[in-house]
Amino acid sequence: MTLEILTSDTLGPVRHGFFTRAGGASSGVFTGLNCGQGSSDQREIVQINRARVADAMGVTPDHLVGVHQVHSAEVAHVTAPLEEKPRADAMVTDRPGLALSILTADCQPVLFADAEAGVIGAAHAGWRGALDGILDATVDAMVALGAERGNIHAVIGPCISQRAYEVGPEFFEDFIAEDPENARFFAQGEGDRMQFDLPGFGLYRLRQAGVGEATWTRHCTYSDEARFFSYRRATHAKEADYGRLIAAITL
Repeated sequence: MTLEILTSDTLGPVRHGFFTRAGGASSGVFTGLNCGQGSSDQREIVQINRARVADAMGVTPDHLVGVHQVHSAEVAHVTAPLEEKPRADAMVTDRPGLALSILTADCQPVLFADAEAGVIGAAHAGWRGALDGILDATVDAMVALGAERGNIHAVIGPCISQRAYEVGPEFFEDFIAEDPENARFFAQGEGDRMQFDLPGFGLYRLRQAGVGEATWTRHCTYSDEARFFSYRRATHAKEADYGRLIAAITL
């Protein structure tokens, strides 16, 4: 099976892709293109999957770089292949030949580009990172490298959609404490439960950060098991582990 790579015209000529689970070598609960080195999948199989992604991005496997994601607002400035992954949730670079990659399984993978300035970024934005400012911080880091805020285009890839994202009252209260206007990203669910619009919140934060264009691919990871891994779906199914999707961008 060949790889399935979702792209967006919003990122223009910049090479990028949100990879589905199609075309991978993993099996069992990881069936497909599991690129999670932190998963319990066979290490050699994950390396095969990652090598396929690197090849699709036109780089060698060591130039497919990532970070140790910790749901933070930390951004790493990458200038060369990484011997050790920094603890961060986003990367920026102005160096050709490096593919910045993000792993997700319901959280937002966000790819950024100012094609004119030759600056790109990639961010992992779950609810905590988005609330704490990871998307804003990524834009700021790109500007520091010479990008123009209004020329930055950003795309949110496959992530959990509002209809699949049920949360409790404490979650809602965290967002309202930050800004009462955040109530707009919640819909009433059953009882005291709410439905949170993660990509809607992500788009809002990107636009508040001043990017020229921000879009979502409108793919829900939870609802499409054939194409996407989902942490929440795996949890509901009481599975022992779950695969990780990869998104990447390169100059």
